[in-house]
Amino acid sequence: MLADTLAALTPADHAAGRRMALHLDNLTKPPGSLGRLETLAVTLAAISGEASPRVSPPGMLVFAADHGVAAEGVSAFPQEVTAQMVANFVSGGAAINVFARQVGARLEVIDVGVAATLPGRGVVDEKVRHGTANMVEGDAMRRDEAVSAIEAGIRAAERAIDAGCRCLIVGEMGIANTTASSALLAALSEAPVAGLIGSGTGLPAERLAHKQAIIERALAARAPDRADPLDVLAKLGGLEIAAMTGAYLGGAARRVPLLVDGFIATVAALVACRLGADTRDYLIFGHRSREPGHAHALAALDAQPLLDLELCLGEGTGAALAYPLLEAACRVPAEMATFDAIGIHVAP
Repeated sequence: MLADTLAALTPADHAAGRRMALHLDNLTKPPGSLGRLETLAVTLAAISGEASPRVSPPGMLVFAADHGVAAEGVSAFPQEVTAQMVANFVSGGAAINVFARQVGARLEVIDVGVAATLPGRGVVDEKVRHGTANMVEGDAMRRDEAVSAIEAGIRAAERAIDAGCRCLIVGEMGIANTTASSALLAALSEAPVAGLIGSGTGLPAERLAHKQAIIERALAARAPDRADPLDVLAKLGGLEIAAMTGAYLGGAARRVPLLVDGFIATVAALVACRLGADTRDYLIFGHRSREPGHAHALAALDAQPLLDLELCLGEGTGAALAYPLLEAACRVPAEMATFDAIGIHVAP
């Protein structure tokens, strides 16, 4: 499935984007006066290849998994919170549930590696294993397990698209996943760990040095091959990060806009782009996280996010908050009058 998905990736239709840019310049407004909203409309036209792109209804995919590195005390919360938060998603009480209801999104929660056994109702069971191994002591997962998690993400994207979703928002839940994401980003970018780490779920400042040391130990012990993104993912990553990577690949192969959330989501997007470069054309970055590493991950993808609200929750929340801007970017070219239609001649 992964090989077929990578083979199906193609660049966006940039000719359709150029046609959209010409259409926007003929709308009843000064050229470029809607700023980045116009850039967004051009991007959406290129992604869809359509003169009138649509992003409604959106689909939200939240992948959950645990991390063995949590045993090293790198999170302010115990590992059991992952399963508890998944239960909260299912009952509708999390922030992402609030925003999903706000924008009328189809929400799916997928278990790819929670260490506990979850009740089946309300959760899609794609569990590859009960959490990753502690990456300080061994590879986080086997290479085939990383592929299995990626393919779970591809299947989730395809389910959402087949259900009629025209835009995907990809979120996550997994205690200690900022540690795994920082390790992945350090390996993929060769940036110093010190500049990539933050408090995650609220780790006290005095414990950040410990978090940095754990990541540096894991990098030295695992020695991932930067030229082989699957090797990096298997040795340092998380099952939910791998599944998010798959969701981006699956959505891009189906030419659907992919609204990227914060730090963890952007690192997963970076892995996806290293696996299939054309994925980048389908990514729209929702917000800038408060996590220090997010700026580095965005720079690695030459990305400019839509919002900066100082969020660091994850779950897909920042991307969900940005979604109405995508709807607005679709409505402007579809509903605004043109100068030609109202009989106004604009001198060249």
